[in-house]
Amino acid sequence: MNIGIPKEIKVEEHRVAATPAGVARLVSAGHQVCVEQNAGLAIGFTDQEYRQSGARVVPGPEEIYACDLIYKVKEPQPSETALLREGQMLYCYLHLAAAPDLARTLLEKGVTAFAFETVEDGHGGTPLLAPMSQVAGRLSVQMGMQALEMKNGGRGTLLGGVPGVAPGHVVIIGGGQVGANAARMAVGTGARVTLLDRSPERLRHFDDLYAGRIQTLHSNTGNLEASLTEADLVIGAVYLPGRRAPRLIDRALVACMPRGAAIVDVAIDQGGIAETSRPTTHAAPFFVEAGVVHYGVANMPGAVARTSTVALMEATLPVLLELGRDGLASALAADPGLARGLNLYQGRVTHPGLAQDLGLTHHPWDRPG
Repeated sequence: MNIGIPKEIKVEEHRVAATPAGVARLVSAGHQVCVEQNAGLAIGFTDQEYRQSGARVVPGPEEIYACDLIYKVKEPQPSETALLREGQMLYCYLHLAAAPDLARTLLEKGVTAFAFETVEDGHGGTPLLAPMSQVAGRLSVQMGMQALEMKNGGRGTLLGGVPGVAPGHVVIIGGGQVGANAARMAVGTGARVTLLDRSPERLRHFDDLYAGRIQTLHSNTGNLEASLTEADLVIGAVYLPGRRAPRLIDRALVACMPRGAAIVDVAIDQGGIAETSRPTTHAAPFFVEAGVVHYGVANMPGAVARTSTVALMEATLPVLLELGRDGLASALAADPGLARGLNLYQGRVTHPGLAQDLGLTHHPWDRPG
């Protein structure tokens, strides 16, 4: 298989799909790998290292997008979609439920779009999303602490407090990978932590794990409203595979939060859980709406791009090797969880949740259109 690895062009995105060591694994498996010049330079991976690993390094995206499979991190930007062609495979994060225009463009192009975030394991987990959820969860507290600083419009609360001064209150909505990692970091600061989730099993897990160091609440309207009205920092950590994030926090509820409190909406790449949220960038991550500081960077793990690159590659590369070894049809037929990763195929939507959110017909990949 001829695999192209482009330099990411999303604003302040310095991750790369594979390190030189990862490229060597692909080459050893018999694949041809083409890497765009300076694709990993910002995080210390040089073109010479990629060449030594067996890649062909090319000066621009045109040669990359001539490859059969595009292996990248983030969804293609407009200048990249223009280079895609029918039958070409795109293997990356896509979050198409929150990007209907991109979804329709890819459908029109006839691209086979394989989304990291919708691949599932045998237990309903999302193994290709998990490493970035872990990074984003840990970063969410760090970014929230910055949002609470006066210079960013925050109320000036130190989450851990000091002797004689109460700590700040962190409210985490969602107990998946993001929420679990956010809880770990928030507890470490010494903050008062409340975690809401719909699953009694997840709530029991956190209650047993933290032995009273966090408060667990069933996620319902009453508990959500009560928690947010006294929150210093709210972390939106809800994820529905392939679906748009549910809008759990409306503008009126945001207005009831303490002035200068903060919302870190980790679900922003799926549309966000707060009505007032909107995407921001690493260059300008914060904005104030309804008196509350918002952080809405859709590629949060890009802030720590070297760590994120290695973690992401170790999750995505084995799947790519599987696809390259068995072929798309055989690999998907053998693994239903892997098949959930296929979002678009031959101009059709193959993921049921995505089809529902886009208002389009769901066509299973293995049934004739």
